[in-house]
Amino acid sequence: MRIGFDAKRAFNNHTGLGNYSRFVIEALSRTQWGSLESLLYTPKVKNLAWLNSFDHNFVIKTPSVKVGGLWRSWLINNDLKKDNVDIFHGLSNEIPFRINKSGVKSVVTIHDLIFMRYSELYPAVDRFFYQQKFRYACENADAVVAVSQQTKDDIMEFYKIPAERIRVIYQDCQSSFHQKVDNQSILTIKSKYSLNKPYIICVSSFSERKNQKRLVEAFQQLGLKDYELVLVGGKSKYADEITQNFPKNTKILYGVPSADLPALYQGASLCVYPSFFEGFGIPIIEALHSGIPVVAATGSCLEEAGGEGALYANPLDVNDLADKVRQVLTNDSLRNDLILRGKEHVKQFSAENIAGQLIKLYQEL
Repeated sequence: MRIGFDAKRAFNNHTGLGNYSRFVIEALSRTQWGSLESLLYTPKVKNLAWLNSFDHNFVIKTPSVKVGGLWRSWLINNDLKKDNVDIFHGLSNEIPFRINKSGVKSVVTIHDLIFMRYSELYPAVDRFFYQQKFRYACENADAVVAVSQQTKDDIMEFYKIPAERIRVIYQDCQSSFHQKVDNQSILTIKSKYSLNKPYIICVSSFSERKNQKRLVEAFQQLGLKDYELVLVGGKSKYADEITQNFPKNTKILYGVPSADLPALYQGASLCVYPSFFEGFGIPIIEALHSGIPVVAATGSCLEEAGGEGALYANPLDVNDLADKVRQVLTNDSLRNDLILRGKEHVKQFSAENIAGQLIKLYQEL
């Protein structure tokens, strides 16, 4: 059986969809494939370094004529047939148009439908193209992978896709978060970012949905003079809004290299992820692997990601958010219990487990 993957994000995106694509490709490469062969289809290649971290036998396929999006959305069908691909897996919310006419089976991973649930957060042109691609993929793929039960529920609600066509298969974070960082390296990273006190960490892009503003308000309300709040993300207008009324013991770290994140997590006293809606919530998984407790938000899928390794607060209630943070920081027994439960909870997201579920799905098709 030959499996083709939409690997555009794996080679050209360093954040969410790219991380998921790389995780799936690496997880499958570390699993006994038997007679399975795989091909990675991408219109261009910016980053090959990630492939060097593990043994692989993938073949990278690029278009002979540089037609970019046209190839990925339409012309790739000719290559899939020529390459005798049995199943094509769209790893980032879309599959080629008319692939169902090519004789090639298809799977699509849908990460979230936030643009449907919170349409006001997205430009109209983005919503239009997302809607065309996501709906088509869900309606025409032979199987749909949802990264959480929340996403599965949304697919059924907004696109009326039958439950039996959707498989919930979770994901893990990058393997670098699984490794214990030595104390000296943690101290070096703390010094690099001038972190001189115990700190609470929040790793997320800055946007209204991610809700960092209320986290800052909750932190101010607690008056924790012996702690710092560290927000890690990229520059944005929302980040600028937050800094207008910034308490002295709060820091924003922009452009942090991914290599620094494991030490930043492991050096923290607590991770808070207050987003009011997500497709899954990878920063929670990163924190649990890092051995620190988590406070997250109710209302979407974050309870799936954190399980019993986190406390959950109403993301719109600053008082509730502050109370949950206070509980973790002042109760050593609770803190240790959350850490132990979190380590047990994340075992289900192992690469071996996820790869096994994907291979089973491919075999069923």
